[in-house]
Amino acid sequence: MSATYVGGCFCGAVALEVSGEPVAMGYCHCDSCRHWSAGPVNAFSLWKPESVRVTRGAELLGSYAKTPASQRQWCTRCGGHVMTDHPAMGLVDVYAAVIPDLPFAPKLHVHYQEAVLRIHDGLDKMRDVPSAMGGSGETLPE
Repeated sequence: MSATYVGGCFCGAVALEVSGEPVAMGYCHCDSCRHWSAGPVNAFSLWKPESVRVTRGAELLGSYAKTPASQRQWCTRCGGHVMTDHPAMGLVDVYAAVIPDLPFAPKLHVHYQEAVLRIHDGLDKMRDVPSAMGGSGETLPE
């Protein structure tokens, strides 16, 4: 039996469930994620699309695609960020912060060449993303 975790936007109008295990968890340092999250780093949890289900407020989800690689979604009522669809990777990033009971266990940092906050935690620091996700697979020193 797989685990199910519930989460949602800042005001609670949009609710979602994720089930099973995430494909990956970590931290993104890219300029787009930093600007979107208004923070120096964004904690992600990547899921197969069939593992993510909006259970309430789907009609309240706004979306924006700065590039074809990322379709960002937020609650139009409170502005709370909820998730990003990454169609080329076939994955959905449900921001770790919106799933409060998910045992967040990051394994890597991605787009570390764009980092503005260096984090010395012993995790792999990827120049972009792993080769299995279409990146170079190159790691950088901590």
